[in-house]
Amino acid sequence: MAKAVVGVLTGGGDCPGLNAAIRAIVRKGIDSYHYEFLGLRNGWAGLLEKNTMPLDKKMLSGILHKGGTILGTSRTNLGKSSELLNAGVENYHKLGLHALVAIGGDDTLSVASKLYSKGVNIVAVPKTIDNDLDATDQTIGFDTAVTIATEAIDRLHSTAESHDRVMVIEVMGRHAGWIAAYSGLASGADAILIPEHPFDIKDVCKLIEKRRARGRNFSIIVVAEGAVPKDKDSFFTKDDKVDEFGHVTLGGIGYYVAKRIEELTGIESRTTILGYIQRGGMPSAYDRILATRYGIKAIDLVHEGLFGKMVALKGNKIKSVVIEKAVSKNRKLDKDFFDIARVFFG
Repeated sequence: MAKAVVGVLTGGGDCPGLNAAIRAIVRKGIDSYHYEFLGLRNGWAGLLEKNTMPLDKKMLSGILHKGGTILGTSRTNLGKSSELLNAGVENYHKLGLHALVAIGGDDTLSVASKLYSKGVNIVAVPKTIDNDLDATDQTIGFDTAVTIATEAIDRLHSTAESHDRVMVIEVMGRHAGWIAAYSGLASGADAILIPEHPFDIKDVCKLIEKRRARGRNFSIIVVAEGAVPKDKDSFFTKDDKVDEFGHVTLGGIGYYVAKRIEELTGIESRTTILGYIQRGGMPSAYDRILATRYGIKAIDLVHEGLFGKMVALKGNKIKSVVIEKAVSKNRKLDKDFFDIARVFFG
């Protein structure tokens, strides 16, 4: 009797912990359920092009601590047309797959939800450093991103203090300020600007001046890339180009904030954009463990025939939720948490 074949893919932006999830899915699937595994290269492009690689226990050796993904990734969007979606369904059957485990953020998993509605047996694993996927308390990659951002901000304290400067640090976060709020609170930022709360640059300047009145002649401002001032109704962007999911490339808010602070206060201000460094390199211990727990639960769902589900962290338990619910909206930063951070502003 032929063994059931399960496909695995990673889509969207890379992040630390993807390889840990792949390792857990394949290891548990082989040892407990005797599945065979086929890796789809470069996200949904792998399904569209039938570009695959075998996954076995030998390939899992040494990947737990590695960043990125051994499968590659892309932002290919099968959901942008019925023709591409139907091609994905057709290739799923041509590859002889029993099920498919998709590891991704809201864009990747929105495609997974559409494929499931067309009869594809899919289980989803949530990953995104932005931590903005609904229906789960945390996504793979977030903890590592916060750790990297916090370490970078800590290093910038010394140069800010040495030169009596304002240092503006721009971190990732298109729709939600999780990274900015967590890293800003952890590093003692004097203000944190996030997408959920449009800001008044004059209020930011007042916080800086309040701090200087206490004899502290440097300031740290952490700003999420998706933050916007109250007098602007759209993101700061690098250009007008959009990716396959319709997203523009964000950039410029950090420079805007630093420039306006210097104009309004006369205090020398500088900008540091952390960019892709936040999602590169080795995953934290927490992300390795979370990804492993997600991978184990995902392949268990496949074995139980519970398709159309995404694994999710609820408290300290790994549960499952309907994929469609997880991608229905972005998960915003908790107001209560931001209120805690505000205590330390200025």
